[in-house]
Amino acid sequence: MNENPTSPGARLSPQTLPGAGLGDILGMALFALRGNWVRSALTALGVIIGIAAVIMMVSVGQGTQAELDKAISNLGSNRIDVFPSSGRQGAVFMGAASVNTLSVADIEAIREEVPQAQYVAGELRGNSQVVNADQNWSTSWRGINADYLPVNGWDIARGEPFSARDYSSADKVVLLGRTVREKLFGDLDPVGATIRVGRVPFRVVGELGSKGQSGWGGDQDDVIFVPMETARRRLLGAVGLPPGSVQRIMVGAARADDLAVVERRIGEVLRQTHRIPPGGEDDFTVRNFTEIVNARSQTTRLMSMLLAAVATISLVVGGIGIMNIMLVSVTERIREIGLRMAVGAGPKQIQQQFLAEAMMISLGGGIVGIAIGVVGTLLVARFGALPVELNVQVIALATGFSVATGLFFGFYPARKAARLDPIEALRQ
Repeated sequence: MNENPTSPGARLSPQTLPGAGLGDILGMALFALRGNWVRSALTALGVIIGIAAVIMMVSVGQGTQAELDKAISNLGSNRIDVFPSSGRQGAVFMGAASVNTLSVADIEAIREEVPQAQYVAGELRGNSQVVNADQNWSTSWRGINADYLPVNGWDIARGEPFSARDYSSADKVVLLGRTVREKLFGDLDPVGATIRVGRVPFRVVGELGSKGQSGWGGDQDDVIFVPMETARRRLLGAVGLPPGSVQRIMVGAARADDLAVVERRIGEVLRQTHRIPPGGEDDFTVRNFTEIVNARSQTTRLMSMLLAAVATISLVVGGIGIMNIMLVSVTERIREIGLRMAVGAGPKQIQQQFLAEAMMISLGGGIVGIAIGVVGTLLVARFGALPVELNVQVIALATGFSVATGLFFGFYPARKAARLDPIEALRQ
């Protein structure tokens, strides 16, 4: 006798006997789902989309957070930056840093008057062509003092940093960023070689440790460092900066708790050294970059939570779809449930089977969703512009979500099936 596999009678197998074990329950659940596999697949589609969305959204959020953490590390710890403020010619306000109001004397005043400041660094900057034999590259240069490397978190990969004599005597020595070293020397050790920066020969004393891409997309290793006085005498040329001026001051606090005090004291010291009267407009700007980056990091965390919430909503919608289909399945299979109860199956066995069916749909959809989410994340990392960070915790979280979805949204239909009156069920 050929029996329709989707009919209630086809689902009634010898495994419906009371006292069935876990394997029997899973077998019955698989047997029932296979009877209408198209509907089961469509039911799992919501979970597939939800799980894939959770993996991709969380991976993008974690990747973005990792990039911001790297940006904070690259900026240097507990740092405050001081810039020249906007200037004015007549009634016309010029742009920020249009007038050089900071100087080496300001650096010394901050070092003396702000004891909480561990490092006080100054900077001059510009761009130039650098040449080694037949290789050349256009890069940016920085004129620095002794505190510049530690306050910005730079280390030396090869060679040695500038000596005190290099800073005081304006020696023609240079530190190369990794990108510049690769362009000029390839894999060779550049220490001891002579390069030209513009038209001036410089001796390479060291190579900077790599920092990679900044949080704003720039290549931090495409740079060279020279002593500040060397830059002032040899590289600035006809820029026309006032004697002893610097283009930026960076202050590193000894402790994060001291940042507010250091920021306030810097303002007080510079107003005094610049002879700004009470109520007068400052000719400098103090920025606490650590607070700015931390605020941006907090914003990214909130955005990551929002993305995860949107993905979770997709998962909830998929779970509601499972509940809906399972309720329909209970209505369609009332006669089967009555027959099982008539041959001795109790409410517990009925509930377990329907709960197993819901969890198998959810877990199967979860496995497919994990595969799609992982592949999608790898594609975003390979071809997209967004940073991603895929780890085992995200996959484990997605798996747990899929199981929890089946358990939560399958419980009510399973309980409803288990509470059916066998007499009323057999009448239908």
